[in-house]
Amino acid sequence: MIELTKFNSDSKKKGKFILNAEVIQTIEETPDTVITLMNEKKIIVDEPAEEVVRRVMKYRRALKM
Repeated sequence: MIELTKFNSDSKKKGKFILNAEVIQTIEETPDTVITLMNEKKIIVDEPAEEVVRRVMKYRRALKM
C-alpha cells in the first residue's frame, strides 16, 4: 500500500489516500500523473510519476523482508 495525494485537493483537506500498489497497471505523465488501475479506473495524483514508482518499489521491497 502506498500513500498518495489526490490532484487539486485544497490545502485544508490534504486529499491523502492509500492505494494498493498491486492494482496499478500503468503510470503516466500527461503532464499530470495519471495512474490506471487493473479495472481501467484512472486516478490523477499530485506526485510526479517518478515518485509514485519510487513508492511502489519501496513497498515491494518491504514485502520481500
